[in-house]
Amino acid sequence: MVDDNEMRRLEESAGLRLTSTEKEELREEIERVLLRFRSLEKLDTEGTLPLPRAAQPVETCRDDTVSPSLSQKEALLQAPEACEGYFVVPPLREHATG
Repeated sequence: MVDDNEMRRLEESAGLRLTSTEKEELREEIERVLLRFRSLEKLDTEGTLPLPRAAQPVETCRDDTVSPSLSQKEALLQAPEACEGYFVVPPLREHATG
């Protein structure tokens, strides 16, 4: 079902480095998920209208209002690390090399 090329593309796009055992476990898990989705194809949906959305959106907008806040200097005083007026944070994901 999931061939080696698909597994390689998945591994690369996710930035993973998997052992052969991990690859096989992941392949089996993906195939189980795909089988579950394929079983949905057997359902009789005749006469069932598609939903425009899975859930109704919740209104989360609010009016923009100016309110007191910390100055840049005050905010940076609370930061674990700052440099030249900016917060220093670790990278979200290391890029694989090689």
